[in-house]
Amino acid sequence: MSSGKPAIVWTIAGSDSGGGAGIQADLHAIHAFGCHGCSAVTCLTAQNSQGVSGVHAPPPEFLRLQLASLMEDLSPRAVKIGMLGTAALAQEVGAFLKQLKLQSSLDNKVNKPWVVVDPVMISTSGHKLIDDETVEAMMKHVFPFADVLTPNKFEAEALLGRTLTTPQQVEEGARELLDKCGVPAILLKGGHSLAETNPQILLLDQDGGDSGCVDVDVDVNATMGYAQDYFLSRDVREEERLCDGGVWLRSDRYDSENTHGTGCTLSSAMASALALGHEAQENSLSSTGATIAMTPIDAACLAKAYVATGIARGVQLGKGPGPVVHTGFPSTDRHFPTIVLDPTSQKPVAFRPMHAASSTQPVEDSVCLGKILPIVETVDWVERLARVEGVTDIQLRIKDTSNIEEIRQRVEQAQATCTKVGVRLWINDYWEAAVAAKCFGVHVGQEDLAKCFKANGLEVLQKEGLALGISTHSFAELSAALGIRPSYISLGPVFGTTSKNVAFDPQGLKTVRKWRQLIPPGIPLVAIGGINNAEIAEEVKKAGAECVAVIGAITKSDDVPTAVANLNHAM
Repeated sequence: MSSGKPAIVWTIAGSDSGGGAGIQADLHAIHAFGCHGCSAVTCLTAQNSQGVSGVHAPPPEFLRLQLASLMEDLSPRAVKIGMLGTAALAQEVGAFLKQLKLQSSLDNKVNKPWVVVDPVMISTSGHKLIDDETVEAMMKHVFPFADVLTPNKFEAEALLGRTLTTPQQVEEGARELLDKCGVPAILLKGGHSLAETNPQILLLDQDGGDSGCVDVDVDVNATMGYAQDYFLSRDVREEERLCDGGVWLRSDRYDSENTHGTGCTLSSAMASALALGHEAQENSLSSTGATIAMTPIDAACLAKAYVATGIARGVQLGKGPGPVVHTGFPSTDRHFPTIVLDPTSQKPVAFRPMHAASSTQPVEDSVCLGKILPIVETVDWVERLARVEGVTDIQLRIKDTSNIEEIRQRVEQAQATCTKVGVRLWINDYWEAAVAAKCFGVHVGQEDLAKCFKANGLEVLQKEGLALGISTHSFAELSAALGIRPSYISLGPVFGTTSKNVAFDPQGLKTVRKWRQLIPPGIPLVAIGGINNAEIAEEVKKAGAECVAVIGAITKSDDVPTAVANLNHAM
C-alpha cells in the first residue's frame, strides 16, 4: 500500500533569478502535479523579464556533491535535465545518469527512474544559449541515458543541421533524432511556428496581388490556429493504438508574449507525470489504472495541457514577457490536447451527436443516450432485452466466432429485432457488419479504432451516419478519442471485472471524476466494468458518468425487468 508520500522528482538545471524559468519553474510544476521536487543547480543567472545580464556556472565538483547528497537520502522516481551550461557540467551529469541507471539494475528494480532531457540550447525566440562544445558533450554523455528528449524546433534544427519548414520535415527530423541521439522517445515542440519561420512566405491576396497578408504553403498554413507538437516513440505494441508511434498533440494556440519558461515547465510536468506512474506501479493497490498505465505519450498529453493552461492565464509581471502561470493537475477540457495524425487537417466533423439524459443544454439535433447500456453476447439476449421497458440502447459484443459471414447474419438478425421495437443497437468492433445492417452505432476499443482508421472505416461510418463510442483507459487514449470527436467516450474498468480480459487496472471513481473534467460537456461519459448493481451505479453517477455499461448486473439477474428499472432509477 502507498505510504501517502509524494513521488520525488529531481530537476538538474539552471536558476532563473526572475523566477519564470529554470529550476524555479520546474519546482512549481513538480509541486502542481503533487510531487516533491529536489534541485541540483547547474548554473546561476542574473536575469529579469527583459533579459540575462550574467551567468555563473559552479565547479563540476560542487554539482557532483549536490547529486551525491540527494542520492543518499531522496532517490528520484524521475529526473528532469535542463540547462547544463558547460561541457564539464554535461559530462558530470552524464556520469551521474550512468550510475543511476546502473544502480537501478543492481538493485533489481523493475522500473528504473525516468529521465526527461530538455536540451536547453536555443531559446523559444531563437537565441543561442550554449556553445558547440557543450552541445557535443550533451549528445555524447547525457542523451544516451534519456527516456524522452524535448527539444524545441530551433534546437531540433541545430541538432540536425537543417531547417524544418513543413510538418513532413518535422516528422522526418524526429525520426532522425531518435537514431542520432539514441533516445527511445522525442517530443519536438513548436509545430505552430512553421509558418513564422517558413522561408517561402509570400505577401499575396487571393488574386495574386500584394495585400500584406501572410500566405504560405497550404500544409503550413493549416497549422496556424493550433499549438502542435510532434511526439515519436520507438515503443511498439503488439496491437497498435492511434496514440502509438508518431502523433501530433494539438491544442488551441494563444498569441501571447507571456510564455517565459514554457520549455522548462513542459519537461518538468512530463517528468512529474511519469513519476506518478512510477509510484503507482509500485503501489498498485492504492492507485488508479490511468496512473499505473502512464507512459511518455500519456505524460506528454498531461504536460501539454498544463502548459496550455499556464499560457492562457499568463500575465506580464515586469517590463518584459511574463512567465507561464502554474496551476494544478490538468482538470479542464478547454486545454486538454487532442491527438491527430495529420497536423494539416482541420477540426474533424463530429460523429452523430448524443446527449445525456441529465443534460440541461443538449446539442442541437442530438440523440439522448440511455442511462444504461446493456452489453450482451448473443442475439437471444438482444431479443430478450429489446422488449424490456427502460432499455433504449443495447450493445452486441460477439466473442465466440470470428467468421465474418456468421457475424453479419447475427448482426442483421439483432438489428431486425431492435428496429421492430425502436431500440438502438450498437455493435462492438465489427463496424462493417454494423454498416451493412444499418445499425445505430458502433463501439470500438483503442486497437480496433486504429484498425478502423487504417481501413478508412471512420469515413464510412461518418458517411452512413452511424454513431461511434470509443473505449479509453489512459490519458493518451483519451486524447486520441477526443481527436475523433465520437458520440460518447467510455472509461473502464471502473472496478475489477471478470467479464473480459483487460490490460488495465481498475480506474476507480477518482478517474471517473477526472475524465468528466477532461471531456467536453457535450460528449456523454459512459462508465464500464464491475458495475454490478444499482448502488454501485449511483456512486458512479455521482462521480460524473451519465451512462453505465452493464453486463452481469442484468444478464445474471433473476429478475431482468426489475434490474433494469433499478439501474435506470439509480442513474
